[in-house]
Amino acid sequence: MGYARVLCAGLAGVTGHLVEVEADLSNGLPTLVLTGLPDTALNEARDRVRAAVVNSGHDWPNRRITVNLLPAALHKHGSGFDLAIAAAVLAGAGALPPARLDGVALLGELGLDGTVRPVRGVLPMVAAAARDGITRVIVPLANACEATVVPGVTVRAVDTLQRLVEFAGGTGTLLEPPDVPPAPEPPGPDLADLSGQETGRHALEVAAAGGHHLALLGPPGAGKTMLAERLPSILPPLDDEAALEVTALQSIAGVLPPDGRLVRRPPFQAPHHSSSIAALIGGGSGLIRPGAISLAHHGVLFLDEIPEMGRATLQALRQPLESGRVLISRARGTTEYPARAQLVVAANPCPCASPAGDQACHCGPVIRRRYLGRLSGPLLDRIDMKVTLLPVRAAQLLAGPEPAEPSAAVAGRVARARAAAADRWARHGWRVNADVPGSDLRRPPWRLPAGDTVVLHSALDRGALSARGYDRCLRIAWTIADLDGRPRPDGGDVFEAYQLRMGEASARPAR
Repeated sequence: MGYARVLCAGLAGVTGHLVEVEADLSNGLPTLVLTGLPDTALNEARDRVRAAVVNSGHDWPNRRITVNLLPAALHKHGSGFDLAIAAAVLAGAGALPPARLDGVALLGELGLDGTVRPVRGVLPMVAAAARDGITRVIVPLANACEATVVPGVTVRAVDTLQRLVEFAGGTGTLLEPPDVPPAPEPPGPDLADLSGQETGRHALEVAAAGGHHLALLGPPGAGKTMLAERLPSILPPLDDEAALEVTALQSIAGVLPPDGRLVRRPPFQAPHHSSSIAALIGGGSGLIRPGAISLAHHGVLFLDEIPEMGRATLQALRQPLESGRVLISRARGTTEYPARAQLVVAANPCPCASPAGDQACHCGPVIRRRYLGRLSGPLLDRIDMKVTLLPVRAAQLLAGPEPAEPSAAVAGRVARARAAAADRWARHGWRVNADVPGSDLRRPPWRLPAGDTVVLHSALDRGALSARGYDRCLRIAWTIADLDGRPRPDGGDVFEAYQLRMGEASARPAR
């Protein structure tokens, strides 16, 4: 037999694709030719596969071998095709009966000694195989737990190429996925650790309930970073659909926890202020890797010391924040990653950053404007709320023995507010208030009375508020009403939303 075919899977962004691996053995100069748009890592599979076959105790066919990866027009990346290529070559040479591998997708990288090593992106690749009707997959042992996340697929594992050959020949068995108990999640930061900053805590609660972006301004030690790090602790756990997306992204990036279970906690990404555009948005040669904004999908992207970041890097955030996705185009094609993350930024008011705030600041008005002017107007316009934090006083820091309100209590209110919003917008397909188009909020039946929105009309007419800012104020007002358990916002909610938008909120207005 000189021809054989086995199944594998590849990746294009976060989407998997079923790939057919064909091997044809013919007379001619002994060589192995790979076709089907392989990248450099895949081209090197010729040497890895040959060494793995020989070191597993099998003869390498002394013939001209052509391996074709279908569909040929799809770019193939990485080393996850090694196991399928080896199986196709051995089947074509008659050393491996192909019948038991019919309709089975094979994934795995081969070491030179024949061991099968884990690969990235197994979850989306197995999901792609399942969409195409494949119900059986064979993966590396280290990826088996991850593959079992996909429903309706029977997962078996291999640790060596020889085990696969013995299974195909009927003389051996495959490995069951290991029964690894999920590792307990370590307790995250809690809002009970934060002293004072009632305005910042309330803004954080509104941001969590409505999915709004937040800017925190204030001197060092005011609690900006502490607030941002505690936002995930008051967000609801991810549902099945969101957890699958987040887990797939972490699998592609190679940061999935060892137990391979679905990620239920909203992710938190805090890249350094020196990060490049590729690190923040995504990029790289060959398989384009997701950036921090995609790894924060359904979670929080925190940018500390944002005025210190490069202007071009910050400008690259504008489109993903608006569309909720990253579209990266290269000469070889286009890759798309989801990027619907909550953005939280933090900045000192000036370069000197005195802990005492304005009282001890030595920077003039021009220096302060130039420092914060590194944040472009279009980017700031996409941030829903801006809060200025004042320095923490001794009375707040050394308050009584009773701790501040913990994250669990706040998370309960956030969950109730999100449930109310999800019930209201369910038939439209929106989950949180931040997803609702402004045009819908300005039309019946959701349009608010003119008397309740007079502050927004005035600000819009005098140029203090953009049309985008007007819509974002409406979304914030609906979130405030949800937190208070009311079906619709009133004038007080709209005024509070306007204050949070303009950075004028010092305390929640009396109701």
